Amino acid sequence: MLLQLIKQPKSLRGFSFLAQSLPFPSTRYCSSSSHRNPPLSAPLQSQSSTKAIEPSKSPLFASFFCTLIHLYLTCGRFSNASDAFSHMQNHGLIPLLHQWNRLLYEFNAVGLVSEVWPLYREMLSCGVVPNVFTRNILVHSFCKVGKLMLGLDFLRNAQVDTVTYNTVIWGFCQQGLAYQAMGFLSEMVKRGIPIDLYTCNIIVKGFCKIGFVDYAECVFDNMVKSGIPQDLVGLNTLIDGYCKVGEMSRALKLMESKGKGGNLVDIVTYNILIHGFSRTGDFVKAKSLIDEMIGTQRDEVCAISEGDKVWSRHEGIGLKPNLITYSTLIGAYCKQQGIDEALYLYEEMVMNECLPDVVTYSSILYGLCKHGRLTEAKVLLGEMEKMGVKPNHFSYTILVDSLFKARSAVEALKLQSQMVVRGLVFDVVVCTALIDGLFKTGRVDDAEDMFQILLKFNLLPNCVTYSALINGRCRLGDVNSAMFTLKEMEEKHINPNVITYSSIINGFVKKGMLGEAMNLVSEMKQHNILPNAFVYATLIDGCVKAGKQGLALDLYNEMRLSGLEENCFIFDAFVKALKKFKRMDEVEGLVEDATSRGLLLDLVNYTSLMDGFFKMGKESTALNLAQAMTEKNIGFDVVAYNVLINGLLRRRKYEALSMFDGMRKLGLSPDHVTYNTMISAHCRDGNLENAFTLWNEMRSQGFEPTSATSNILVKGLCNAGEIEKAMDILNTMLEFGSLPSSTTHRILLDASSKGRQADEILQMHEKLVGMGLKLDQAVYNNLITVFCRLGMTKKATSVLKVMIGAGIEANTSTYNALIGGYCISSHIARAFGTYLHMLAEGVSPSAETYNLLLGGLSGSGLVKEAEKLLDEMKERQIVPNASTYDTLISSHGKIGSKKEYMKLYCEMISKGFVPKTSTYNVLISDFAKVGKMGQARELMNEMQSRGRFPNSSTYDILICGWCKLLKQPELEVTLKRSYRAEAKRLLIEMNEKGYVPCKSTQLCISAAFARPGKKATAQKLLKEIYNRRKNA
Repeated sequence: MLLQLIKQPKSLRGFSFLAQSLPFPSTRYCSSSSHRNPPLSAPLQSQSSTKAIEPSKSPLFASFFCTLIHLYLTCGRFSNASDAFSHMQNHGLIPLLHQWNRLLYEFNAVGLVSEVWPLYREMLSCGVVPNVFTRNILVHSFCKVGKLMLGLDFLRNAQVDTVTYNTVIWGFCQQGLAYQAMGFLSEMVKRGIPIDLYTCNIIVKGFCKIGFVDYAECVFDNMVKSGIPQDLVGLNTLIDGYCKVGEMSRALKLMESKGKGGNLVDIVTYNILIHGFSRTGDFVKAKSLIDEMIGTQRDEVCAISEGDKVWSRHEGIGLKPNLITYSTLIGAYCKQQGIDEALYLYEEMVMNECLPDVVTYSSILYGLCKHGRLTEAKVLLGEMEKMGVKPNHFSYTILVDSLFKARSAVEALKLQSQMVVRGLVFDVVVCTALIDGLFKTGRVDDAEDMFQILLKFNLLPNCVTYSALINGRCRLGDVNSAMFTLKEMEEKHINPNVITYSSIINGFVKKGMLGEAMNLVSEMKQHNILPNAFVYATLIDGCVKAGKQGLALDLYNEMRLSGLEENCFIFDAFVKALKKFKRMDEVEGLVEDATSRGLLLDLVNYTSLMDGFFKMGKESTALNLAQAMTEKNIGFDVVAYNVLINGLLRRRKYEALSMFDGMRKLGLSPDHVTYNTMISAHCRDGNLENAFTLWNEMRSQGFEPTSATSNILVKGLCNAGEIEKAMDILNTMLEFGSLPSSTTHRILLDASSKGRQADEILQMHEKLVGMGLKLDQAVYNNLITVFCRLGMTKKATSVLKVMIGAGIEANTSTYNALIGGYCISSHIARAFGTYLHMLAEGVSPSAETYNLLLGGLSGSGLVKEAEKLLDEMKERQIVPNASTYDTLISSHGKIGSKKEYMKLYCEMISKGFVPKTSTYNVLISDFAKVGKMGQARELMNEMQSRGRFPNSSTYDILICGWCKLLKQPELEVTLKRSYRAEAKRLLIEMNEKGYVPCKSTQLCISAAFARPGKKATAQKLLKEIYNRRKNA
């Protein structure tokens, strides 16, 4: 094998470096196509042009060149080191053996292991005879890169010593071959080579590395028995081994028995134990060890001050917690939900005159960011410099990454600028955080540019970098590009991990490509990458959304069989499915079941649950969840707080500004969603002045208003009748380069249609086109929809002709608008004519198309025709949705077909749909008409349990129903009291909710509750009361 190496060319491989300009790492000495590192054996110029050096001065100059090469290597200037060596060769200078050894050692030490062997061959060609030290360096270089057989060749065929064997044993242990390494001990004994303390410690560490700590301790004890002295390094290695396998009691016992008993305890021992206990979450024991050290230190101070010879329990070893001690525990606290404890320990650290370094501060920064306390983190970053500690690129990256995740892109980019100004190194980790953050905040082009910059500066992207790039592209729906990037990774021999695959699987699932997602899972398994719980959660979520509940259940069972436990991702997938079908009553049971099995809900789970319960009107349940988050120290992030703000403000339970101030007190920075939510709340309340204040504040904070923001303001102004001011907002948006969108167009057309004048609608349309509105399918559909809603189907038809003339095809939405317009005008025949024309044009009808036609038929009393159309709908494999069932149930309810509507109602519920309040009102009314008020009451209770809340019409129907029962002749007194009490309860409830009874309900109330002869007076009094309330 050595002969094979000797035949290799005598040259060094070219060195590759990173970038050529800061802030990227070490770029000044970058090789290029025009300036490459020459081989060490290749002279830069011919011997004939080199001035000869006097033989007497050759050793001096050789020493000078070796020193110069040493300095270049130390500074990382490898290209210059190569040049210096070549110059030394050109001058015919030959270093002495100890100088060659030093060069070999330094090339090996700086990581240029592949150059050690060519340098050794150069030495041999110069006639210099190597010694044992030379060979030991070579053996170490081989073992360092895992070429154990080359090391063994030297071991067996050359002069060796204990160091040579120790190096080979170390090489085997590094590769996890501790048992094979043990075999060399007998060989050493046979050859008469001494076994020393280093041999023992290397083998002990080798067994600890592969988790066989018990065997390592046996080796340690046997070595001691054979005469090798017990030392601190070996003991600390064993203690560290037990800590890493989680056997903390064994580690502690070892320190107590062998450490303290043999006076072999130092600060490293304590730091190892503190790290071990911290990693297992036993912070009480970890802190007690620090207190024990501090107590030892105080004992010694007392003993010295008293002038006697009393020793502490550690024989006077001055144990004092050092920087590593405190930083270890602080870091562990920050990682495991203990930021307050970390801050307390930080204060204790300073009080004990142990000054924190950049690692300590970075750990605290991480903890603060993890708990959403970004304001405190930003303050701490500023305080670091005041304490004389300069933040490094890692410190900045923690905060930049957290700000991006909190959607504070502007602040994150400001910190990035600070890094550039301060000349901090931009390594792969920093660039990856920026790529990930820019993608997540919608700055796609900037993220792609950052990746190209990374490549330009010769930084090698790793798996995490590619995963961030793939995830960003998948979030945009560009799964084809993501798959191309995956292939690029494989070509560059960068192994993707489960996170890489999960991003693409998630991308496929979002596009409804479940087949492709399942194929990628199979590919993962072929590469021995097993899907994790997140992958299963994504697939289950996709299956549920696609209505494939059976496949979702199969995947769930497969996950459990593979040993994966249900986690927060799986839980969230099922919650989202139930939210989609508005079955939040089942979610409460799911929460109880999951928590009873020990599942700890996280921030995302709580946020999703709060959102669902707010949307279903279960405000108290949502608030209980918010309270539970507080009690469990699960800090709110900006997304969770946005959900809370939106839920409460929609119910108009809280004042908007107080909610905004509360967010700032938590140290959360508002994002686009926050501002949009707050502006929307103010517009909804008619408080346009506050809405504009927030609009201006948003711009001052560096947030460019989006079209969503402007549309909220435009809608608020239109609702207030301020159309001209709404147009001013659009003119302001033009300054930002933002043109009116189809949504803006729809809002302003709706506002212009209130006067029911076609000319006003068309004028607004022309104004928006003049402001840069792009005439596309959506815009024409808006115009057609507005005209059809007003029954102006002729105008709508003329717009359709213009649309087709402009080369824009009508789609399903276009035809749906026309069908809806004809149904509103009771022109059912024309509606069906449009439907047939739609089919002839090859445009596929949707569920909404059929719902509109069904509504038209039902409104005209053509129930049988509606049933035939439903059959046709099913034949076309268009699944009826909630609106379909609402329409049919209402139709049968109005004509009193109980059997039919109850059948449809049960079918609707079984498919996970919840009827609208208006549908429930039709059914309740049908029961009330025939005096079945018990059933009507039960239906109302069921309606509320399904998240549908009674409106004014519901109360009118029920109150009138109970009052009519009171008119029955010869009604028992108890029943009369019961009916009156029920009507009274409903009336009180109606009043509490701010609803006003209609005229017929007022008549029923006055008839039921007025004293004999006072009915007219009661009726007049009720009318006056409710008129005043309406005008209030």
